[in-house]
Amino acid sequence: MKTISTETAPAAIGPYSQAMRSGNLLFVSGQLPLDPETGEIVPGGAVEQMRQCLKNIAAIAEGAGTELSRTVKTTILVTDLSGFADINAEYGKAFVDPFPARACYEVSALPRGAMVEVEAVIEI
Repeated sequence: MKTISTETAPAAIGPYSQAMRSGNLLFVSGQLPLDPETGEIVPGGAVEQMRQCLKNIAAIAEGAGTELSRTVKTTILVTDLSGFADINAEYGKAFVDPFPARACYEVSALPRGAMVEVEAVIEI
């Protein structure tokens, strides 16, 4: 296993790695919609937060020598599933067919008051 860390994505805010590489897979920790320069949640709503989560995952993927298009699986956590159609549309802009496998769950709360968090498994 190898730890992956890049300055182009937000630093971990707890005892975990941005990502871990194991064999030809990259396991990206749940990414909050944090601006890597400020460490703050991006302004706007859930759509803007989804966009930033995916940007952070893409930056980590690039830091590991792969790219977002090689994503195998994602898990999305949202605090309000009623806005899923808009979040899903933004998510759909990041991927092309064949789309990654995916799970999406509504949760009662996310760290730092985020509305969205996304984790990914990406092929290297």
